[in-house]
Amino acid sequence: MMKDQIEQIRLAAVDALKNATNLSDLENIRVSFLGKKGQLTSLLKQMGSLSADLRPAMGQLANDVRAYLEGEISKAATALQSAELNHRLSRETIDVTMPGEDVCIGHKHPMSIVLDETKQIFLGMGFSVADGPEVEYDYYNFEALNIPKDHPARDTQDTFYISENVLLRTQTSSCQIRYMENHKPPIRIIAPGRVYRSDALDATHSPMFHQIEGLVVDEGISMADLKGTLEVFAKRLYGEDVVCRFRPHHFPFTEPSAEMDIQCFNCHGKGCRLCKNEGWIELLGAGMVHPRVLETCNIDPNKYSGYAFGIGLERITMRRYQIGDLRMFFENDTRFLGQF
Repeated sequence: MMKDQIEQIRLAAVDALKNATNLSDLENIRVSFLGKKGQLTSLLKQMGSLSADLRPAMGQLANDVRAYLEGEISKAATALQSAELNHRLSRETIDVTMPGEDVCIGHKHPMSIVLDETKQIFLGMGFSVADGPEVEYDYYNFEALNIPKDHPARDTQDTFYISENVLLRTQTSSCQIRYMENHKPPIRIIAPGRVYRSDALDATHSPMFHQIEGLVVDEGISMADLKGTLEVFAKRLYGEDVVCRFRPHHFPFTEPSAEMDIQCFNCHGKGCRLCKNEGWIELLGAGMVHPRVLETCNIDPNKYSGYAFGIGLERITMRRYQIGDLRMFFENDTRFLGQF
């Protein structure tokens, strides 16, 4: 009889639910017994063969079984979900008493360390920090700095030209001109920044490097002021026992001009491989601002004088940490950077 078949379907479904271990099993049971092609649904399609007086009773019984099974499936699903959650929580338990893992925290690049120290040294001497564009006009980079059209530094082999009158600045000295155009003496600035020159990359050269330009303009400024300032800078950066010397040199934008060396910290002037047996290491270039440069910026050279200097950031950092290859600054090798 159909009544017995409905009861058999109910009992089979209950047995199947007892063996279900996950939500996927429950879904398979639901489809098998209550789906469009399930056992109970298929049995109900046979209702047409029953007599009219039996149909209502069998229909009611089938609906009661369907409702019962849906309720049992729902309860089983809730129980399985709860068990799965408890299992996951137990598996993911965190012992808050355990020590945490060490976190690798970044730190300053060696050049940033030396740049910040250099800024503090000059800020302590009354300087301020100036800035200027890296894409510069030929006028600010060369002409206003008393560098004539036929000067080798203006050759395309050394300079990255964007157009005839626009280029990537080769020195932060261009910041001098821009500052003097908009400020009257007394002037006391440093101008750190990136500069670009057409050099092949090797242990001591790079097409992009960093420079710190310095400028002081006021009444009565002399070469003695320049030497005193740079000696204070060297001693504060490298230590009070550092020994400096100045050698005559030539720059188009300063007159007289000089280069400053420091005594080799490895051999103390005796000569070694590091200083190429000279006993001294070149550090920077400097000099008194050429009167033509002052005139270009509408500053009276008969009333005012000044000095300027250019420091290579890579160079002073290499000297500070005894680094022999400039390329190490840009390769992002954590074995190297981790030492600082």
